Amino acid sequence: MPTPTSFAPRLLRRTVSAAVLIAATMTACGTEHSGQPQSATPQTSYPPRPKCAQPAEVPTGVPTEQPSSPRPSADRDRSEGGSGANEDRPPHYAENHAYRMQAPLAEGKLAQGQASARLVRKELEKVREEGGSGAYGVFDEKRIAAALKRLGCGKEHGVYIGYGFYSLHTGVVCVSGYVTKDQLTSEVHGAYAEPQPGTGPCVENRGGH
Repeated sequence: MPTPTSFAPRLLRRTVSAAVLIAATMTACGTEHSGQPQSATPQTSYPPRPKCAQPAEVPTGVPTEQPSSPRPSADRDRSEGGSGANEDRPPHYAENHAYRMQAPLAEGKLAQGQASARLVRKELEKVREEGGSGAYGVFDEKRIAAALKRLGCGKEHGVYIGYGFYSLHTGVVCVSGYVTKDQLTSEVHGAYAEPQPGTGPCVENRGGH
């Protein structure tokens, strides 16, 4: 039978091992909080948006419109009405409306977006030619959705339809506009920083902060 003294070497070894383990753990924690970058830390990445309404060939020419600027759409509405002078804005106006900011588009993306918009208008024009508009000249939302689906644009592309308005993200840009008995429009723009809740990335937030 082992005597109490025979346990001493093993107990000493376990105590030393535990002390080493605790010291190593404390050292690692100190390194983590030292502010030094950790080379093994994984970087956050976001998967690209799925694409739809893509032209057969990617446009390489200069777009017919200027690239969009990242300014709140509220400013655009005010400027169109002729009453949006900078000096009339309250303090922190830009900061308070940053959530309505659109992502800027480079010329290449804008050219691709315009080509996609032409495909969208072509499909929506078929809906208008078929007729059957209802109140206020608005077509059934299922028909608009079916037209966009023919271009491969579905829920995963942020498609939103309501009261003659439509919007979608092609995976490159936003295309939005109106399709009714009397009009068919399209606008190419960047996704909103904070779109309207419950819609897609291309619907302007009409709320406030």
